[in-house]
Amino acid sequence: MIPFINQLPKHEEIIWLAVLNQRLPDENIVSYSEVKLADKKSVKLAIVANPDTDLLAEFEHLTWVHSVWAGVEHLMKSLADSPIEVVRLIDPTLSNAMSEAVLAWSLYLHRDMPRYAMQQQNQHWLQHQLVPASERRIGILGLGELGQVSAAQLQKNGFNVMGWSRTAKKIANISCFSGEQGLAEMLAQSDILVCLLPLTQATRGMLNKNLLTQLPQSSAIINFARGGIINTDDLLAALNSNYLSHAVLDVFEHEPLTADSELWQHPDITILPHISAPTNINSACDIVAKNILNFRATGLIPKAVSKVNGY
Repeated sequence: MIPFINQLPKHEEIIWLAVLNQRLPDENIVSYSEVKLADKKSVKLAIVANPDTDLLAEFEHLTWVHSVWAGVEHLMKSLADSPIEVVRLIDPTLSNAMSEAVLAWSLYLHRDMPRYAMQQQNQHWLQHQLVPASERRIGILGLGELGQVSAAQLQKNGFNVMGWSRTAKKIANISCFSGEQGLAEMLAQSDILVCLLPLTQATRGMLNKNLLTQLPQSSAIINFARGGIINTDDLLAALNSNYLSHAVLDVFEHEPLTADSELWQHPDITILPHISAPTNINSACDIVAKNILNFRATGLIPKAVSKVNGY
């Protein structure tokens, strides 16, 4: 028996259970609510989707959990002192979806779409000079799976692409930076800054006044990572002073974004409802099934998230 522990709406849980059981016909994957007390002692593996982590403690022999989401910061924070290993979803389908979103919204900013939308509202006919893609410098914060695929997509479309990571990396045709000095160097050259970092203790509030003012004036940012990485007050100050030209925000500290948030109506902010890279249920279940079958055959847990780094 493998429990599926989640906080999904019931109709979504039913769909996930159906697909997971189809992919793993020799397993019995059930909702947490269906696991009897006596059976909890035998559970060593659970499949999770942003679970209530207090429920995990009820499975005293639980060794590892497989998340069907790529983001696992809530799990990592709750299980920091637990021996339970966390395996996150690494899905090429999700990576490709993210690279499409990064390209689409980079083009949105590159081609001055917010400015032209505002002109339409004011019935203002004015053409602006087009900067060639090769002269548009795009910096990516985070060169993990999502960052690398996104950087390649941008480079393929002619942009001048850079990337920053905590540790040094080498990627063909991408200027790579690392460490504090490397971050400062990349920021100073970024006309568009794309954030794809995981939310960790080190990255919470990282996009603050100090970082934002290292960008060139009139640059723009895209946050497809986590809302907690941006200091919202500092972002608004940078936009209101016209130091930054625009921000595309897909993620927020509290979702859905509250109706009274001043972000909704800000003329220099584009709000998206966390749609940059949705999980594809079919490809996700294929990957989860493959990892579980390999675990059953070898006893080896797939590569887990580092409890030290949080990713």
